[in-house]
Amino acid sequence: MQIGPYTLKNKLIVAPMAGVTDRPFRQLCKRMGAAMAVSEMVSSNSLLWGSEKTRRRASHEGEFSPISVQIAGADPKMMAEAARYNADQGAQLIDINMGCPAKKICNVMAGSALLQNQVLVGNILDAVTTAVDIPVTLKIRTGWDTQHKNAVTIARIAENAGIQALAIHGRTRACAYRGEAEYDTIAAVKAAIKIPVIANGDIATPEKAKYVIEYTRADAIMIGRAAQGRPWIFREIDHYFKTGQFLPPPKVAEIHQVLIHHLHDLYHFYGEYSGVRIARKHISWYTKGLIGSATFRHNMNQLQTAEEQLAATSTFFYQLADYGQRLTYIEDEEAMAV
Repeated sequence: MQIGPYTLKNKLIVAPMAGVTDRPFRQLCKRMGAAMAVSEMVSSNSLLWGSEKTRRRASHEGEFSPISVQIAGADPKMMAEAARYNADQGAQLIDINMGCPAKKICNVMAGSALLQNQVLVGNILDAVTTAVDIPVTLKIRTGWDTQHKNAVTIARIAENAGIQALAIHGRTRACAYRGEAEYDTIAAVKAAIKIPVIANGDIATPEKAKYVIEYTRADAIMIGRAAQGRPWIFREIDHYFKTGQFLPPPKVAEIHQVLIHHLHDLYHFYGEYSGVRIARKHISWYTKGLIGSATFRHNMNQLQTAEEQLAATSTFFYQLADYGQRLTYIEDEEAMAV
């Protein structure tokens, strides 16, 4: 898939997730086979640009191209300024958030709340695409609620404004993450516009990825929650797309190695104090479903230093009876060592 001057190596993109898609996670997913990873959203409020959190989110040192930064806000001028700022900081693509369903975002008329105001959508898109000379992409939902699905109209506005790729989550804002994603609206959008369309929502297996691509005719798929603690999902899907065969699941020993490397990256990126605390959720995701992991995760949350966290993680994995064996996935998609 082509976005501006960038040709993606495959059809797999990491969805932007607040508190998750930091630089260590983006780099990990790219190493595991993702063609692109979109950053967690950065506020368009210029008063926040000097904060440590925002500077960290805008850090792309050593990151594989293309570097995509997502911005969020509801004021066209501020969004344009945010786009310019991030382009100056090294962003190669600007992604606009009109898909986040979180109340704190929607309450200030940003994120998916913007889908209620099509005129404002057009004004924001025009302002941002005019402000920068790098490609601008957009992420939306199917609409505000099931009675107001306007993704096709928004997609046409986006195409006319110069947006170069459109990602769609197959739920409305009102649905949040409840129920199942639907793909009919994504297929309708793909049929209505000529720019690349990226399908998102409930894609957690190679078979589902293939189904969504074929059903919607989307140019790529975007994976979010399914990659938490399972970044190898990208290589599994890529292998399945290329060969029609299932790649063997990783061995428990490899999961251990990937997790330890991820932890070191988090400590380096955030510093030990914050890194240890941020690492807890990742450790939980990686180990969920492994034998004895419930007790391990409870104890892990009590540890305060990187040294303790690394030692406890290695001890847990080395004590697994099937350390050298591969994983299998049971029906609820939690991993268990067998």
